[in-house]
Amino acid sequence: LAIAHQYVTQGGLDYAREILESALGPRKAKEILEKVQQTIRTTGFNLLENVDPKQIVNFIQKEHPQTIALLLAHMEPKNAAPIVSALPQELQVDVATRIATMESISPETLDQVEEVLVSQIKSLFGGDVSEIGGVKAVAEMLNSVDRGAEKNILGNLERENPELATEIKNLMFVFEDVLLLDDRSMQRVLKEIDTKDLSMALKGASEELQEKFFRNMSSRAAEMIREDMEFMGPIRLKDVEEVQQRIVDVIRRLEEDGEIIISGRGGDEDIVV
Repeated sequence: LAIAHQYVTQGGLDYAREILESALGPRKAKEILEKVQQTIRTTGFNLLENVDPKQIVNFIQKEHPQTIALLLAHMEPKNAAPIVSALPQELQVDVATRIATMESISPETLDQVEEVLVSQIKSLFGGDVSEIGGVKAVAEMLNSVDRGAEKNILGNLERENPELATEIKNLMFVFEDVLLLDDRSMQRVLKEIDTKDLSMALKGASEELQEKFFRNMSSRAAEMIREDMEFMGPIRLKDVEEVQQRIVDVIRRLEEDGEIIISGRGGDEDIVV
């Protein structure tokens, strides 16, 4: 693939096709060239990562929401987050919804977007990708935006599309993210969790995560949980995940009420220690 990329760079697509077809045959040559084109086009989107978010916002906020969603879906969620936060509130919701529900995009559509935008920004905007955006992309984005933008987007989605909002919220904070909680928050969470649920949830957790819980409870309570886990026997993964999700729901509720802090979330600058 690297050699094919070099052929394209040196002599263009036709030159690369001619060499590859003579060496590998038309079918294999076409397959390789498609992968090379995908790499080249996707790199064009990656150039956005080096542009000041404020400049991107000034440029895209006048574009159609679907175009904005397409561009942001091609960016790393952590880089797209400040752009989402800077958009007008009504546009935040529209764009987040479009990214979450985005499906496969054809190369032709991306080429059309590229033609419109390339004249205004000296970067390539294209990419032959089959899967972009989606609920996970929005969840990762919302994990990094400030709390105001998160509440605005989720609040509107809960009214307009409750099922989509629930999907996004379930992916925003997963059970393994308990490691982000400080000790005081952990102790507050433990007050809300049933011992039997915790034993089952930790049955499918990493050793590091188990120790995070044990470290924030008494030695006697930790020993009881360990014994419960030992005598529990095999458990269906589905049951473990359901209990873990219940604990995640408790954590999100406590965070929304301002009773705990999740490290690394947007809006920490407002915290007074």
